[in-house]
Amino acid sequence: MSRKVRVGLIQNHHEVPGDEPLEVHKKWAIDRHVGMIYEAKQQGAQVVCLQELFYGPYFCAEQNTKWYGMTEPIPDGPTTRMMQEIARDTGMVLIVPLYEEDVTGIYYNTAAVIDADGTYLGKYRKNHLPHVQAGESPHTGFWEKFYFRPGNLGYPVFRTAVGTIGVYICYDRHFPEGARALALNGAEIVFNPSATVAGLSKYLWHLEQPAHAVANGYFLGAINRVGWESPWNMGEFYGSSYLVDPRGQFVAQGSSDQSEVVIGDADLDLIREVRNTWQFFRDRRPETYGRLTDW
Repeated sequence: MSRKVRVGLIQNHHEVPGDEPLEVHKKWAIDRHVGMIYEAKQQGAQVVCLQELFYGPYFCAEQNTKWYGMTEPIPDGPTTRMMQEIARDTGMVLIVPLYEEDVTGIYYNTAAVIDADGTYLGKYRKNHLPHVQAGESPHTGFWEKFYFRPGNLGYPVFRTAVGTIGVYICYDRHFPEGARALALNGAEIVFNPSATVAGLSKYLWHLEQPAHAVANGYFLGAINRVGWESPWNMGEFYGSSYLVDPRGQFVAQGSSDQSEVVIGDADLDLIREVRNTWQFFRDRRPETYGRLTDW
C-alpha cells in the first residue's frame, strides 16, 4: 500500500513592529498562522510545520530581556494546548516551534510535535545555537545564546499518523552529525523550521539540506520566514521553503518574498527504494568515527 503524505510548510512575514507589546505580537502571529493551517488543510495537507519561533518576530536580532516574556511551558502552555485542539479538528500532524520555559530562567528554542488526533508526542530542543553579528550594526545579529540554553534532549523522533518525524531547527542544519542521528533513530521526514536572512549562508540553503536528505535517505522540509522585520532590519528573510526527497530532488518550493503555504507530496515508499540502491547505512564504518567525538 502506498504511503504518500501531503506536506504543508508555512512561511510568513511577521508584520508587527518590534516595539509593540508582546501580546500584540503573539495574537497577530497566532491568528495569522491558524488561518494558514486551515488553508493547508483545504489543500489536503496531512502534516504541517510552522516557522521557527512562529508567534513573534525573530527577536534574537537584539539582546533585550523583555523577550523572555514570550516564553511558555510545553506542553502545558496555552499555545501548545490550542494547537492540540486544532490538530484534533483538522486531523493533521502539527510541528509547532515555540519559545519554551522549562523553569524560570531556563529557556529553550523548541518545537512541539502533535499527532493528528491532538496527542502531544514530545518536543525537540535546538542543539546548536548561533551567536554572531549580522548586518552592518554591531548590535544586530543572531544572539541566540542570550535567549536559549542548548538543547538537552538529543535527536528524538516521533511516530505520528503520517510516519516517523524528526526535527532540526535552523542553525542545526549546518551540522551533519545530528541529521545522521535522526536517520539512525528512524526519521522518514525531517523538518527544519528556520529564521535565516540573505547573506553569507544563503547559497547553502539549497545545498546543505538536500545533501542531508541524500546522505540519510529521508524527506526533508525546510521552512523560512519572509520579509524585513523592524526595527532591526538585520536582513531580508528570503522564504524559499521547500520539500526535498531522498534523492535530493525538489518536490515543492516556495517564493522568496510571499507569505504562503507550500504544499508537496512525499511518497515514503521511495525511502526504501533509495536506501536499497545507495547502501550508505550498510557501508557505514562507525568503529572508525571515534575521533569525531574526541575533539
